[in-house]
Amino acid sequence: MDKSSLNRRGIRWGEFLIQSGLALCALISVITTAVIIVILAKESFGFFEQVSPLEFFFGTRWVPLLEPSSYGVLPLVWGTLIVTFGAAIIAIPIGLASAIYLSEYASQRVRSIVKPVLELLAGIPTVVYGYFALTFVTPLLKTVIPEIQVFNALSGAIVVGIMVLPMIATLSDNALRAVPDTLRQGAYALGATSYEVTTQVVVPAGLSGVMASFMLAISRAIGETMAVTLAVGATPNLSLTFLESIQTMTAYIVQVSLGDTPAGGIAYQTLFAVAALLFLITLLLNVLSQWFLNRYREVYD
Repeated sequence: MDKSSLNRRGIRWGEFLIQSGLALCALISVITTAVIIVILAKESFGFFEQVSPLEFFFGTRWVPLLEPSSYGVLPLVWGTLIVTFGAAIIAIPIGLASAIYLSEYASQRVRSIVKPVLELLAGIPTVVYGYFALTFVTPLLKTVIPEIQVFNALSGAIVVGIMVLPMIATLSDNALRAVPDTLRQGAYALGATSYEVTTQVVVPAGLSGVMASFMLAISRAIGETMAVTLAVGATPNLSLTFLESIQTMTAYIVQVSLGDTPAGGIAYQTLFAVAALLFLITLLLNVLSQWFLNRYREVYD
């Protein structure tokens, strides 16, 4: 057997090993997800054997650890949504504006500096954001709004908005830069201004990627744990104001997971019921983002 045949055989074996390793990684991901779903479903089923689904999904009082107990999850869902809504109001316009600037207006030198600094925000531990909210954001807000509580939804929304901003900016920037320059040049040839090219050509052409970044960022905000646990407090209520303490679904999961709740009881099973609901919400948002991406994807040859 000549040397070239041995080299080809070695290359084929190397490709086989690489493909097998990649397939194994994908299989591990699928198995992990399946195990999580099975555990959540099993424990949640035990919970719903004792608590009516109507009480859980439509009840307005959440007191699972004290007597008399009540298992209405709406206050937790509302707390999660109000923080996510506030974070979206902050992160979406700033993130999209940053992406437009980096993609369409920034020089290569400015881009090489600004984008890594912006992405650095994503590498800061979430617990640091929580303490940042307590020690800086809340005292700063208190100078403007004296009646704001120490733990409040507004501080949580601000820091979560800062956390998800790099995701929106980076993904939207990638989507806008994927738009071919021929579309830009064609618009300029027709007499369009730079603003018109950006708003009427580039952003609509990259809309699928931009909207997908919004959905993924919202999913990230819904699933945020430590920052909101430290910033917003642990008072489940249906308050319409951002100035009071609330509790999110993830914050409650942290509370139960501290170890004070005995395993196997109904209070322990609320952990899995809330986690299953959170899983379904984030799954729905990710499926929606993927559908939007596929539905409005622009393919350029």
